[in-house]
Amino acid sequence: MANHMNAAKNKAAGKSLLGGAMIIAGTTVGAGMFSLPVVGAGMWFGYSMLMLVGIWFCMLVSGLMLLETNLHFEPGASFDTLTKETLGQFWRLVNGLSITFVLYILTYAYISGGGSIVNHSLEGLGINLPQSVAGLVFAGVLAAIVVISTKAVDRITTVMLGGMIITFFLAVGNLLIDIDTAKLFMPDGEQSYAPYLLAALPFGLASFGYHGNVPSLVKYYGKEPKTIIKALFIGTFIALVIYSCWLMATMGNIPRSQFVDIIAEGGNMGVLVGALSDVMANSWLNTMLTLFANLAVASSFLGVTLGLFDYLADLFGFDESRTGRFKTAAVTFIPPTVLGILFPNGFLIAIGFAALAATIWAAIVPAMMAYKSRQMFAESDSFKVPGGTPLIAIVIIFGLVTGACHLLAMAGILPVYG
Repeated sequence: MANHMNAAKNKAAGKSLLGGAMIIAGTTVGAGMFSLPVVGAGMWFGYSMLMLVGIWFCMLVSGLMLLETNLHFEPGASFDTLTKETLGQFWRLVNGLSITFVLYILTYAYISGGGSIVNHSLEGLGINLPQSVAGLVFAGVLAAIVVISTKAVDRITTVMLGGMIITFFLAVGNLLIDIDTAKLFMPDGEQSYAPYLLAALPFGLASFGYHGNVPSLVKYYGKEPKTIIKALFIGTFIALVIYSCWLMATMGNIPRSQFVDIIAEGGNMGVLVGALSDVMANSWLNTMLTLFANLAVASSFLGVTLGLFDYLADLFGFDESRTGRFKTAAVTFIPPTVLGILFPNGFLIAIGFAALAATIWAAIVPAMMAYKSRQMFAESDSFKVPGGTPLIAIVIIFGLVTGACHLLAMAGILPVYG
């Protein structure tokens, strides 16, 4: 046992904490953040920040609960194995369908959003491509990185997130300096805010989705919970800080009433970036914002597809050989890329449906597995999330309420701004 623990520590020692944190942050911070100011326009800044902090806490805890269960199994075991062994075949099927749907539809969403941003960037150079072709180029280049190895994703994502942070603060720093506090705390338009919070919850949940990468980190570091816990906390906290600055920059510069027009035009990434470009000082800062958008979508695509890649390899029993990785790549990338070519403009709809299914595998199932694994491995001295059964219940209720809010908003029962 001691030898096994030492081996795990030696394995983790060779892998940087920064690399794991960057995979989590890179997965979390992506195209989803461009939906936050749009869906948060109704409740505005104060309630948006309250929602983000609450969702960050719940999603961090659910990720730690998933880690708790994962540590009872061999590194490399993914959601399919964990759910089957702890909750049985029924929940294995439910969880399998939900995780596959979420990761596939997010991959499609990022191909759609990535194609849009790539196309927008190329237009600035005088190059015009059909968005479906731009999406195919985007997917093909980044898929090759995932096929190579987890370490390649680690290195590339670290570089991308560094670039994101630089371009984000170069572009958004100017907006932060020029914030109009009256816009943030005394917005124009109708004076109703709290009722719009519930319909925004699913988009907040989707913006903190990284859970598909928890088994990937266990596989990467080995059974070294302290390192993985730090990676999860640092990665998600970086996301929270970036989202907070993003909301402050957008809502402090664009009047609340103007978001009605942004929503009317579809509320997608290009429309929001265009509205921000109108208030930016010069074209160089606008270029930085466009570059940030490219890096955000690309890094999120890498993180999400790494989780999907490892999950499908475990599900189908594909090995780590070159042939095995190419088989996994085929089932990972071909379906969403075909959808991206056929339906290149489904980004926002895809994010919404991803959030609905994510409530199952990113909140409800991790909490249920933690509860069950504590019964199955009662004698184990392995890592346990503090808070006991009450915290497990809170995470499950959070998942159920968020899923219900998406369905009620779709049915027109909950108020939606704009």
